Amino acid sequence: MKPRRFCLALALAMAIMAPVLAAPGDAQFLLARDAFRVGDPQRLDKAAAALGEHELTPYVEYFKLRMHLEQADDATVQAFLARYDGSYVAEKLRGDWLTQLVKKERWSEVETEAAKLKAPEQEQQCMALQARLARKDRTALDEVQRQWLTLLDPVEPCRLALEALIWEKRVLASDVWERIRRQFEANRASWARQTMMYLPASQTPEEKQMIALIDKPALYLAKLPANWATSRAGREMAALAVQRLGNSDPVLAAEALERIADRMQPSEREWAWSQIALAAARRHLPEAMGWYGKAGAATLSDEGAQWKVRAALRALDWGTVRSAIEAMSPGLAAKPEWTYWLGRAYKAGGRLSDANALFGRIVGQPNFYGNLADEELGRKIAAPNRAAAPTDDEKARAASHAGLQRALAFFRLDMRTEAVREWNYSLRGMSDRELLAAADLAQRNQIFDRAINTADRTQNEHDYALRYLAPFGEQVRPAARNQSLDDAWVYGLMRQESRFITNARSSVGASGLMQLMPATARWVARKIGLKDFQPGRVNDTDVNLLLGTSYMRMVLESLDNHPVLASAAYNAGPGRARKWQADRPLEGAIYAETIPFNETRDYVKKVMSNAVYYSIQFNGEPESLRARLGVVAPRGSGGRVEELP
Repeated sequence: MKPRRFCLALALAMAIMAPVLAAPGDAQFLLARDAFRVGDPQRLDKAAAALGEHELTPYVEYFKLRMHLEQADDATVQAFLARYDGSYVAEKLRGDWLTQLVKKERWSEVETEAAKLKAPEQEQQCMALQARLARKDRTALDEVQRQWLTLLDPVEPCRLALEALIWEKRVLASDVWERIRRQFEANRASWARQTMMYLPASQTPEEKQMIALIDKPALYLAKLPANWATSRAGREMAALAVQRLGNSDPVLAAEALERIADRMQPSEREWAWSQIALAAARRHLPEAMGWYGKAGAATLSDEGAQWKVRAALRALDWGTVRSAIEAMSPGLAAKPEWTYWLGRAYKAGGRLSDANALFGRIVGQPNFYGNLADEELGRKIAAPNRAAAPTDDEKARAASHAGLQRALAFFRLDMRTEAVREWNYSLRGMSDRELLAAADLAQRNQIFDRAINTADRTQNEHDYALRYLAPFGEQVRPAARNQSLDDAWVYGLMRQESRFITNARSSVGASGLMQLMPATARWVARKIGLKDFQPGRVNDTDVNLLLGTSYMRMVLESLDNHPVLASAAYNAGPGRARKWQADRPLEGAIYAETIPFNETRDYVKKVMSNAVYYSIQFNGEPESLRARLGVVAPRGSGGRVEELP
């Protein structure tokens, strides 16, 4: 099974069931939408006239206005925004209008409208910065400068804002080279080529050199000209080539750097070693710690700093774990994962009171590291007291909420992308009681993903029966028992896979409650002798559960019956899960934290934490997360096993 690398919202947006037209006007709305998509104003007007009263009438009005927005007058636009003030459709039109105002360089109005956006996207934030820069607001330059090393692949308004730093001489050549380095580290080499245009002419490399460096870094390093080290550009290009080579072969890159290191400046040499170390850490190479040592005082990106800690965790080098986390930026170090691991490092060093103080910062948080902190302090993981159920009045207010009604209409039409956006926007500013009523509304409409997402947002009053919904119990739990699987783990995995949307489909084709890839579904069907299986049946709930739980059992048995390994395998494939084992026993939490794929690392943590909360719901008592994580055996200790997809 290949890593799926998709956000759940996108996965759910690609549901494959045909729309069910369940309300008057639905057909006319779809006709209006289609007319808008193809740019046919006559068909749009005809469908709009026949629509009648409908939850999505504001969108049809939006379609009509949006089709002629370039020619629209201010009064028409403002009338629409006032009529639907506070709605997502007004936010959407305001963003479109902002683009038109920028094109016309109406900067004062750009600032006014941008300030009214409730959830501005990055592009819109940069439009507002452009407006402030146009009136010579120096504080805007400060804001742009703070993003110089983070906006690495900027959309057009952000690129123009960044260029203002060049014209105002707010960045030097050294700052440009630092941005280029960050872009290489983030695998944005094409953007780095554009950034090079900001360099002084004396330091700007030739285009063909840059292409050679990116395409064939080993050859570039082998053919360095005799005078390469006499210029800043020559040395920086050599360091970039080392970085590029390290992405594919850290050992070869280290050998190349050793040959040229004495001709580089310390900052250039140390950065190159930090990049080799980062690439090695992601591959779990034992040399990573030594290469981080050679990086010396190099300033690490957030990614580099985190992987330094992960390399130290796999090496059980608690001193480096401590020093590396302490060297992080305050915002990064405060994240639950690094708060926990710093506490563990202090504990390993005998600083128990300091360790417990750190665990106390995250204890009780309903996540992987909050759970582990609970257990470090001797507390049982527990769900908070259940809030009172929504009253009839609270339910009625949720049901009559215009934004939620529009979202439900989109769900009815199987337009999940629009539905999720409308639903999420409608939740802005809601109290806990309102959120619980909205979650209840979603559950009653069997929109389980929004019920979970909405219940997850409460701050003081909680309902973990909604956060950890367990639908399809009459089908899921027998399927789990038939495979001798822990039903809490099965539900924990399903919650992460599909949020219980039966027709969820990922961007790479994984389908159904258990998100089965087509090839995996066929393979499992053959293995279990499901003779009448057809690909179209994969979204049938019983078939999907049979195949999915059968695959979970096969993966579990092939990976030492370890649920952490099996969870990683379900997301990224059994071969990768085995590859990520160490040459010695590894604490399950360390294995999870050092998974190289961001998606899989986050997935495994959430599946295992989910399982704890489901065990509370099913059994009345939580099973220890630490016990569930256990110890991952050394690579190859399980003997030869059948290769699974």
